[in-house]
This record gives sequence, structure tokens and C-alpha cells, in this order.
Amino acid sequence: MTDTRRTVLWIVFSLSLFLIWDAWMRHNGHPSFLSPASRQAASASAPAPSGGGSAPSLGSAAGVPGTPAGAVVVPGPGVVPGAAPAAMAPVASERVTITTDVVKATLDTRGGELLRLELLRHVDAVHPDRHEVLFDASAERLYLAQTGLVPAAGGSGLPNHLTAMRVLPGPRELAAGSDTLQLAFESPEVGGVKLRKTYTFTRGSYVVDVRHDVTNDSGQPVDPRLYFQLVRDGNALPGSSNFFGTSTYTGMAVYTDTKHFQKVDFPSVEKRTTEDKPNHEVTADNGWVAMVQHYFASAWLVDPAGAAKVPREYFTSKADVTNPQTGGNAHVYSVGMLVPLGTIAPGQTKSFDAKLFAGPQEETKLTALAPGLELVKDYGIFKILAEPLFWVLTQLHKILGNWGWSIIGLVVLLKIAFYWLNAKAYSSMAKMKAINPRVTEMRARLKDKPQQMQQEMMRIYREEKVNPLGGCLPIVVQMPFFISLYWVLLSSVEMRNAPWIGWIHDLSVKDPYFILPLLMTCTSVLQTWLSPTPPDPMQARMMWIMPLVFSVMFFFFPAGLVLYWLTNNLLSITQQYLINKRLGVLGK
Repeated sequence: MTDTRRTVLWIVFSLSLFLIWDAWMRHNGHPSFLSPASRQAASASAPAPSGGGSAPSLGSAAGVPGTPAGAVVVPGPGVVPGAAPAAMAPVASERVTITTDVVKATLDTRGGELLRLELLRHVDAVHPDRHEVLFDASAERLYLAQTGLVPAAGGSGLPNHLTAMRVLPGPRELAAGSDTLQLAFESPEVGGVKLRKTYTFTRGSYVVDVRHDVTNDSGQPVDPRLYFQLVRDGNALPGSSNFFGTSTYTGMAVYTDTKHFQKVDFPSVEKRTTEDKPNHEVTADNGWVAMVQHYFASAWLVDPAGAAKVPREYFTSKADVTNPQTGGNAHVYSVGMLVPLGTIAPGQTKSFDAKLFAGPQEETKLTALAPGLELVKDYGIFKILAEPLFWVLTQLHKILGNWGWSIIGLVVLLKIAFYWLNAKAYSSMAKMKAINPRVTEMRARLKDKPQQMQQEMMRIYREEKVNPLGGCLPIVVQMPFFISLYWVLLSSVEMRNAPWIGWIHDLSVKDPYFILPLLMTCTSVLQTWLSPTPPDPMQARMMWIMPLVFSVMFFFFPAGLVLYWLTNNLLSITQQYLINKRLGVLGK
């Protein structure tokens, strides 16, 4: 019975590490041992589903003056998604580049949309000589932030993200001593309405203030709605894998006070028909929309501090668009919201302020921006442990100033917290080692009488006051923390490109010279030697094989995780060595 329980525990531990190893292999571009890679890219013939309810759908822009062929706009209710667009000449546009201390943004006079955003303090994972690019409109990728106006009754006929605008003069680089940089676009009169869109970039910030000034020159009241949307294709990023596309989540999100964080992944939108209801809330007077990927996110926030809550409608959709860079057709997914501006009298101007966050998922900064925004950093099912572990790590980092030493400090704190629990476990293992010769002799003597052998074994355990499962306790206790820290290291952009010492320049990727995994292998073998050898020969062999198997997996794990486990092994060995020496079983 005891051997069976021990075997089950080892199987659970082995399976857990195998699943993590398999996931990490997929992260490095290798095929999974369990299932083929999932396909997120949409087929060209798939229908473009509606956002559901009264929310608008991402439909064709046919009939919108100045709309390029194949382009799409949020037209509001009444337009059939996927309708064939009219063949029209593309809108002439001008690209404008804005540079601050943290971003380099490229905007287009066509609708004043944000086409490209380089994050100047983050290095590209595939090309270390380049900056990380979030928004992009290239041959390989389409990811845009757009806004515009639609009539309350639906359709088009107001300035939108396809309208040709003119850029107003002003500086293009953040000047020394200045904290803000503004860029403004003005539309011509469309449907008797003019739109002025002003972007304000702030020093050291990934939040862009976007102000919309809507002027009614039509001679009669208008009742427009302002839409905010994030649009991107479903293609995997270079260097990424399905592992990050599912476990750390790549896709859309809608947040409201009632439903909280609602994931809307690309496959669910792909499968949705026009009759299906969306799997997110469609109306609210609070919340935000976001596009999430590993380490980074973008979000539209339309609740200025101190302002009254604004009603809005949320939508998610899939459709075909024209790539403004290549002119080719692309399949994209969009998430957005519609905000009614109310009636605007003739000659009146109404303004609306919003914020666009586009940058790294720095948890503390996200928390301060909007309720629930920190949830774009996805810990999966390990959130309950991962969040406090990350908090402890950040506090240690404030003191130590290095994420590698902070990880070591976290291990020390965990060992202190579980000191007495581990001490009891190691004492039990030491006692097991002490009586091991006696158990081995008894098993050999009663090998043909299994029932009597089991009874005799339990009698020996009772006499020696040994708990045969006590030595497995450290594994059970440490496993949830081990897996949770694994996700902290994978999900935290703070670990990205974070050095430790010497050859470890990035704790979020594997050790380039495999020094840490080799050291961990040695410590694992030493720890096995200090542990009691199971009486069963098969289990004894497995006991020595398992550390080697685990060590192979660790060769592909992030250096930060291997550092955590290596430090844990060293502290465990020290504690176990002292207990074995005190009980006189060292070397037995």
C-alpha cells in the first residue's frame, strides 16, 4: 500500500513536469507530444459575425464616400456584414511619425488612425537589434487602433477612420523639458459634421489621450455615436507559439463592473454566426475593451477620472479589410465600443475624451489606470498563488534591485515559511533511511507471502513511528508554488530581458550555456542520494532515473525558473544533510 501511494505521487509529479516541459517545447517552436497545433487563422470564406444585440457589426464600407475597395468600417446596425464593397479609388494619405522617450508612433491622415507603435524601451524577441512593435500595418501583420463617428440610426455618412483628414502643423518630437506632445487631425465636412481628433503623448507614459471635437455644421440637429475599436489579424506573432496563444492568452477582452474580465478569443468569434449571441456583455455604463497578447496589451478607456458614467455598447467581430500598407485583403478581428454623444445642435461643438493604453503589462501601472485592467496579465488557473508571489517578488526587487536575486530571496522566504513542515518531512525520510536495511531483509524473507509482508512492514513503521508518506510532503507542498512561479516568470514583462549575473542576460529565456540546468542536475542527484532508497528494485531504479529526466526538461525552462529550483534544491539539501547527520543515517 505504501509503495503504491509513493508511486502515485511520483506519477503526479512526473506528469505535472512533463506537461510544463511539453508546453515549453511548444513555446520554442517544437511540435507538441500531445496534440497538433491549433489553427486560429480564419478561412477567407468564413462569415463575419455580428457583435450581437444592438451593438454594431464590423461590416463593409460600401457607399461611404472616399472608401477604398475592400475596406471596412463600423457602420452601425442595418448594414449587412460581408456585403460586397463598391469599387472606389483608395483614399490618398500621409504618414506622420511622432517620437517620445518611450514610443515611436506612426499615424495616418486617413481617419487619423494609429498604424504603427514601436516601444523604444523593449527589444524584439526575435530580432534583438530592433524595438518591439505593437501596432503594425505591414505585409506580415495588421494591428490598428481606430475611432470615428456613425449616425445613431446606423449606416455611415459621418467622419470615420476611413475619411481623408488633414494633419495640423506642430512638433513631431518630444522636446527636452516638455512633458507632452500633441498631434491633431481635422476632417472635411461629411454629412454636415466635422471631426477633429487630437492625440496627446506624455513623457514616460504608454497612455495616449485622444480628444474628439465634433462640430455640427449641417443646419439641423445630429445625434452621432463615437466608436473606438482595436483591429488585428489572428496570425501568431514571430517567435510565438500556440502555447502563448492559449495559456497566456492572445485575443480580445471586454471588461464591465458586472461581468468583470471577459475573454473573447479569436476561434469563438470565428465560429459565431449572425444568430448567435456574443459571449460578452453588450451594453453597460462602464468598462473598457482590450486586445491582449503575451507581455503586451492595448485598451480603449473612455471613463475620464471624475466624470459621470457613460452608456456604451460593446461589439466583437470578424471581417475582411484592406491592409493600408499593402492594399491586399486581410482577415481581422475587432473589439470595440460605441458611445452616444447625444444631440448636437446646429453650430455646436461637443467634445469627448478617451485614453488609449498601448504598452507592456506592468501590473502596478495597469491597476492605477482602470478597474480590472491588470487582468490582461493572465496567470490562468494559478492566479490565486501567482499574484501574491509576484507581489513578494516586486517588494524584494525594490530592496535588491535585481530580479535574479529577488527570485533567490523568494525561495529563502518560502523555505523559512515551510521550515518546520519540511523539517518533519526530512526527519521522516531520515528515519525511513535508517530502517531501510531492516525492511529490505524482511521483503526478501517474505517475498512469497505478500500479505504477510505488508503486515510486517506496517508493524515496523508503527514501532519506529515512521510515516511512509512524510517524505513526499515537500513535493506536494512545493508543486503549486513551483507551477505558479513558472507562470509568474512567463507572464511578467518585468522578467523580459532582465539580467542576473554574468552569462544570464534574460531570466525569461533558457540559460544559453546550460550552466544552471547542469548544476540543478547535480543537486537533484545529491538530493536523491540523501533520500531513503525504496525497497522495491524497480522503484529504486526509478528514483535515480527521475531526477535525470526532470533535468532534461529544465534545460529548456526559463533561467529564472531553473534558478528558483536550483536554490530550492541547495537549501533542501542543506536542511536534509543536517537532519540525516543528526540522526546518524548519513551515507546509509
